Amino acid sequence: MADDPLSRLRALCLALPEVTEKLSHGEPTWFVRRTFVMYAEHHHDDRLGFWCAAPPGVQEELVAAEPARFFRPPYVGHRGWLGVYLDVPVDWTELAEIVQDAYRTVAPRKLLAQLDG
Repeated sequence: MADDPLSRLRALCLALPEVTEKLSHGEPTWFVRRTFVMYAEHHHDDRLGFWCAAPPGVQEELVAAEPARFFRPPYVGHRGWLGVYLDVPVDWTELAEIVQDAYRTVAPRKLLAQLDG
């Protein structure tokens, strides 16, 4: 699992309350009532990564600071979603925080209380 980005991302997502996984647009996608993370294995380009919901301003900040690691994904980037490359050196501790922020962006308050409880 250490070298498989999909397995590691899946574990981060499924560790959160009431998350389900389904295929969407041919890619593994994680839901907490709504989509919060979508795997992108060369989905629209030749890169490996994922797209996720992000709090306001985070996408712009991270893409501007580190464009080799972060990007504005197609279709959902205009809504503030963040793209994260997985074909570069990855800090999995930081990605765990990004995934949790994505969850917090879309999860109902009841589940956020459970997460924080």
